[in-house]
Amino acid sequence: MNAHTSNGSARASAHRLRRAARVLAAGGLVAHATEGVWGLACDPLDPQAVLRLLALKRRDVARGLIVIGADTEQLAPFVARDAASAWDRATQSWPGPATWLLPAAPGTPWWLTGSHDSIALRQTAHADSAALCRAFSGALVSTSANRSAHPPVRSTWQARARLGRGVDFILGGVPDTPGQPSTIRDAADGRVLR
Repeated sequence: MNAHTSNGSARASAHRLRRAARVLAAGGLVAHATEGVWGLACDPLDPQAVLRLLALKRRDVARGLIVIGADTEQLAPFVARDAASAWDRATQSWPGPATWLLPAAPGTPWWLTGSHDSIALRQTAHADSAALCRAFSGALVSTSANRSAHPPVRSTWQARARLGRGVDFILGGVPDTPGQPSTIRDAADGRVLR
């Protein structure tokens, strides 16, 4: 697939969101603005798409990935049923730029959790990211759109220049708080990890 880009407008059109959702459903990778930096999205339940994303980023699968959703219903299936207090702690801060490590539900794919028993989840407050999840009808992997140990992507042109043909669609948009990645917390005790 070839990369397609937007004009950098602040909000994605319904047409572009539907197009991005079709790319995701076909196993593609989509670059998109998030709360603080640009992200790379794919279907979290498609192992080939996730492994392709990890290869593009040159990221070790053992590290795990962040999964975002437009609402808690999209994220709940990834969380262990006996993690009610941790889930409550996380959901009290959502939607927003807070990513929480929560006990993963049995059967959660290893390519999402990596070498951990937990999964990193965030109910996004970014309008386009939430709209992308809704258009896709589910949660999405959304990890920073940069290769490991490289600076984050902060614009449409940087996504195009740094990721090139590795990405199938560039949705466009603008981060809400440019340069500030989401906070990562452990839902077991509220500890800030990033």
